[in-house]
Amino acid sequence: MAIIDWDVHHGNGTEAIFWDDPSVLFVSLHQWPFYPGTGGPDAQDDTTLNVPLSAGCGDREYLEAFRSKVEPAVRAFDPDLVLVSAGFDAHVEDPLAGMAVTEDGFRELARRSAALGPRAAAVLEGGYNLRTLPRLVEAALEGFSR
Repeated sequence: MAIIDWDVHHGNGTEAIFWDDPSVLFVSLHQWPFYPGTGGPDAQDDTTLNVPLSAGCGDREYLEAFRSKVEPAVRAFDPDLVLVSAGFDAHVEDPLAGMAVTEDGFRELARRSAALGPRAAAVLEGGYNLRTLPRLVEAALEGFSR
């Protein structure tokens, strides 16, 4: 299984659970430095890939990091299942962090995530703008279904 976490926070709990499990690839794209202060560029191993992104990153930076780092790692791992930690707090209008991903960006992240394995599932994580969250989830569902 591959777990792709695009919540704005580093997935430190998921990383800790699976750090010593060679059957799970964990990938986290997240704002860094930022709470919880983990997931820096040197925190890697054979089945853990952290992709720290600077505050202010939006669709272009996320999709480039996904293309250049996430896709090759997940394809090489060849998972039977891709599980997405689908956080929407990297949205441009989310009050919690400092990222600038748009509705289209989340749709494309979902599409690309689903394309990396024969099966995909997602778990809803962060997203703190209750006005935008429903349409962001809808956009991701559209991306997963393509």
